[in-house]
Amino acid sequence: MSEPKSPTPTPGDTYKGWLFKWTNYIKGYQRRWFVLSNGLLSYYRTQAEMGHTCRGTINLATANIAVEDSCNFVISNGGAQTYHLKASSEVERQRWITALELAKAKAVHMQAESDDSGDDCPTAPPTAGQAGSGRNAEIQSTLRTLNSKVEDLTTCNDLIVKHGSALQRSLSELEGIRVGGDMGEKIRQVTERATLFRITSNAMINACRDFLSLAQNHSKRWQKALQTERDQRIRLEETLEQLAKQHNHLERAFRGATVLPPSFSNPALGTFVFNPLFSLAYHIDDEDDDNEFFDAMEDPAEFITVPADPKYHRRSGSNISGFSSEAGMDDQSFDELSLASNPESPQPFELEPVRKRRTRIPDKPNYYLNLWSIMKNCIGKELSKIPMPVNFNEPLSMLQRLSEDLEYYELLDKAAKCQSSLEQMCYVAAFTVSSYSTTVHRTGKPFNPLLGETFELDRLRECGYRSLCEQVSHHPPAAAHHAFSEKGWTLRQEITLASKFRGKYLSIMPLGSIQCIFDKSSNHYSWKKVTTTVHNIIVGKLWIDQSGEIDVVNHKTGDRCHLKFAPYSYFSRDIPRKVTGVVTDKDGKAHYVLSGTWDEKMEFSRVMQSSKGENGTEGKQRTVYQTLKAKGVWTKNPLPEGAENMYFFSSLALTLNEPEEGVAPTDSRRRPDQRLMEDGRWDEANAEKQRLEEKQRTARREREREAVKAASSPEEGAHQDNYQAQWFEKIDDPVSGETLHVYKGGYWEAKDQGSWDMCPDIF
Repeated sequence: MSEPKSPTPTPGDTYKGWLFKWTNYIKGYQRRWFVLSNGLLSYYRTQAEMGHTCRGTINLATANIAVEDSCNFVISNGGAQTYHLKASSEVERQRWITALELAKAKAVHMQAESDDSGDDCPTAPPTAGQAGSGRNAEIQSTLRTLNSKVEDLTTCNDLIVKHGSALQRSLSELEGIRVGGDMGEKIRQVTERATLFRITSNAMINACRDFLSLAQNHSKRWQKALQTERDQRIRLEETLEQLAKQHNHLERAFRGATVLPPSFSNPALGTFVFNPLFSLAYHIDDEDDDNEFFDAMEDPAEFITVPADPKYHRRSGSNISGFSSEAGMDDQSFDELSLASNPESPQPFELEPVRKRRTRIPDKPNYYLNLWSIMKNCIGKELSKIPMPVNFNEPLSMLQRLSEDLEYYELLDKAAKCQSSLEQMCYVAAFTVSSYSTTVHRTGKPFNPLLGETFELDRLRECGYRSLCEQVSHHPPAAAHHAFSEKGWTLRQEITLASKFRGKYLSIMPLGSIQCIFDKSSNHYSWKKVTTTVHNIIVGKLWIDQSGEIDVVNHKTGDRCHLKFAPYSYFSRDIPRKVTGVVTDKDGKAHYVLSGTWDEKMEFSRVMQSSKGENGTEGKQRTVYQTLKAKGVWTKNPLPEGAENMYFFSSLALTLNEPEEGVAPTDSRRRPDQRLMEDGRWDEANAEKQRLEEKQRTARREREREAVKAASSPEEGAHQDNYQAQWFEKIDDPVSGETLHVYKGGYWEAKDQGSWDMCPDIF
């Protein structure tokens, strides 16, 4: 039986028709009924569902509309909602695009007018049935009635003022006249005007009484509706809290009764087993996976790699047309060039540690915390401005977490020895990926550093490098980091964290750049960090994912490495936490391909030849790289024994908060609340944390008062903070063109002299 033909939509206020919507890789595109009305695009399985069940709605005022090919287009609001749609023909797709663009322009215009008028009343969404339409009409009718009553009151007020003034003049004239023939006429005028004033006053009183009665009647209804909404919210919060408790009990019971096999070590799979909200949503509707797993298609791989022809292992580059001399090296010379990447290669010498570092910290106490009672008020807010108890933290400062980027400093040591800038780029890219390996199990939040707080990591005699971090700004929170090595490299970065809590997940967006400079070659690299997402904030087992893209740029040679961190997907056929990258020269020619995962290892392969391959998903043509055998460039160090009881700290992280003599008074090791938390005294740590935060606020108010005194006018100095970083200064980097804080020197000299008089009192 043939399917009924879809009606041809006509652009206007309401626009309807059939479209094919991508759901997932199992079902592909499914036919859905779409309705465009009042700037909102909604869809249903069938036309009959319009009266009772809407499957999804996207607001066009904040959406982007993109055309992919002749029949496909994408609508996305930049967040979790993305609709991949397909029309039956190019003409129909163009009709939809025209209607969507017109509706978007109208929605943006209406939103701007609403913002300008200051009207906080939300516009009614498109109705799914007659009930919503009747409710909207009732509200509009009530508003019209109230407006008419207000106009009546205004008219009565004007009349009262007019007649009252006339009555006052008549009374004044009556007092001034003498007893005579015109006495009767004046008294008659006063009587008439008094009568008019009384009639108008009565009308005013009656109008006020009607308005008050009407307002009271509707106020009772609105209060009842508001109370119903509040009761529903409270019941929902109690239900979520109860689900979280039940999940916790189930997980403990399961953990105590069963030993999980290695295949269940994936935290995402653990979430699938234990999360009751996921199971509930999954069974309500088979299309709810659009909401749980984000309704977007998995990005196809930008390239694929195949083994190179064996002839490239035997012939030189002079016999192969189109290859550079570097690509024409035989496999033996390639191995010699990449000798540093071979873990079995003998090292020239090994630095002996000068002191024994600790290998354990006190186990994490098992404190119960009602997570929902704290996080429910944080939705949509910047978490750096919300005081949080130490129960969410790990006993390390953000400055110490920043110093953990140096755990695999050997990659930069090897990069400094490279003769080729392209191979050096591979090691720098691997170092970029390695900094995320410590986050895979670290769901605890580091302490927000106090303004002026510092942290030094002196490993000069052990590993050949020194590192210094300082909190240079509080709002927004920004930390500057400088590290230099005797092996010939310097690392500097300035990181500002922006975080948003969205209910189901927490997004952490690092802002700022990282730069690495090599002394011998003067190669200057820069890159930025990707977004970190913490899933299952309310219900389920917490797990962390890294997603986004990084461009590592060599500003001297123009070389570039484009790294892609694939977001986790239940339906992806790739391994979790996958990272891929391509190293290209200034002309865009590919020389190396990198692959691996950000939590385990990275490999790189030399590209011998590239060509355009067959079309992939959505008709995108992928590049095929013929490569030599992959070489391991980085492997994650194993966690120490018992790490699960020590916040999943690495061997380096266990030593970061170890007490050390000679450090600055502002060093994170001297922070009392952090020390109390590490010792397991969390109640005292919370009290100490509040004291330090209040002390910091007092110091800031004092600096603002001093700024007001120093300014030429109070307005000029208001809300200014004249804080200057102690060991860093802000400059415009001429190479990368970025503005950042750079180490200005003096710290290590002050440490050698034991002179810390210039350090502020922050603890």
